[in-house]
Amino acid sequence: MSEPGIVIIGSGFAGIGMAIKLKEAGYHDFVILEKAPELGGTWRDNTYPGCACDVPSHMYSFSYELNPGWSRMFAPQEEIWDYLRACAAKYGLTPHFRFGKRVTALEYDDERRDWSIALEDGEALRAKAVISGIGALHIPKFPEIEGRESFRGPAFHSAEWDHSADLTGKRVAVVGTGASAVQFIPQLAPDVAELTVFQRTPPWVHPKPDFAIPPAMRRVLRLPGMARTLRDGLYWALESRALGFAVDPRLMKVHERLALNHLKAQVPDPALRRDLTPGYLIGCKRILISSDYYPALNRDNVSLVTDPIKEIRPHSIVTASGAEHEVDAIVYGTGFKVVDALAEQRIVGRGGRKLQDAWQDGVEAYYGIATAGFPNLFFLLGPNTGLGHNSVVFMIESQVRYVMNCLRLLARTQARALDVRPEAQRSFNRALHERLDPLVWNAGGCSSWYLDEHGVNRTIWPGFTFEYWARTQRVQPDAYELIY
Repeated sequence: MSEPGIVIIGSGFAGIGMAIKLKEAGYHDFVILEKAPELGGTWRDNTYPGCACDVPSHMYSFSYELNPGWSRMFAPQEEIWDYLRACAAKYGLTPHFRFGKRVTALEYDDERRDWSIALEDGEALRAKAVISGIGALHIPKFPEIEGRESFRGPAFHSAEWDHSADLTGKRVAVVGTGASAVQFIPQLAPDVAELTVFQRTPPWVHPKPDFAIPPAMRRVLRLPGMARTLRDGLYWALESRALGFAVDPRLMKVHERLALNHLKAQVPDPALRRDLTPGYLIGCKRILISSDYYPALNRDNVSLVTDPIKEIRPHSIVTASGAEHEVDAIVYGTGFKVVDALAEQRIVGRGGRKLQDAWQDGVEAYYGIATAGFPNLFFLLGPNTGLGHNSVVFMIESQVRYVMNCLRLLARTQARALDVRPEAQRSFNRALHERLDPLVWNAGGCSSWYLDEHGVNRTIWPGFTFEYWARTQRVQPDAYELIY
């Protein structure tokens, strides 16, 4: 049984960011467990046509590893994946990776005060600390529709794109109109015979200020301080969007006007425009950005269906009104199991308590990082640390720094482990939800993947990102029980 000091699970932005800072601080005794054959997380898995970032690339990257060479303002998937691979190589992470290693269980040993980690291939490891960087967007969610399994043609989720299926000249159905769908629908539309888009709830869409970055601008960004200046400007521009999210939903009016003007400018048909106008407050669901989604829906070979799907047959989709749409292939753009991503894991903490039992009233953690009863287990992008307005990489960096400070506290006190006190976790979450309840995600009149089955927001940070950064600068030792 191998016994690294620290185990990191996952190799997306969170896992790689954590590993870089461990290595910089002189911790070399760690491994990164990755279920896939390569690193990259979301940016390795999502290879659908048109996949790109919806946060400007100069902000969606590590603050200490700026890339002046991005080809576009919003980088395509392949480029972000290349960036992550380049970071791993530059910071010497290659020897730490263990690929094809899917974690099946984590169990805390009360006597030894360490974690045992079971892998799907039968291997077991022991570690003093475990850092989970599995992310939220990696378990594809399929809709529960009668007859879904009976369909005879190609049918796949956008996150598991079947590149062997040639959709050219075919009748294709797209189920869902979320963030991925608005990117791949414009790519599919020109090549297929017919595209039928099944929409349950229309998204709010802002224009995408995307452009190819000219070589001259890239040269300027290589000058000392220029990439940093651009990043700082982008940060505050994005952060200003949080006023409506974090302060008062009425401040969302300006965003709503921008979205409605965009819709009016791009969709001349009043009936189609009516079907595409959301009936809930903007920001309640993720605001999407696209300048080619609406034009794709205007095409003669594209139709929008707002009638709910009743069943799927071997060669068709039937809606509640009884209309039957014959299709050759189905693409599901139906998102991910976000709240379940952590809850489905087998994690056993102090006294044999399962994580599911600790979270039976809802997923929660202290600053989204630590959960009472699970010493030295740290979550990156854990509960309530997602964002609706800025770069989640900024949040990851704040969390990584916080975990490093926890490890330094252990080294300084010679304690074996630290466990967040239940009362500290409770008071943090009570204050968090008091802030969240009146805000747009809960009060906006929609159901979204931000909310759990009880309608409680378990996903989003309710404030500004600089506030989270400031509050995670230091570890409050009295919030933790030190275990010797």
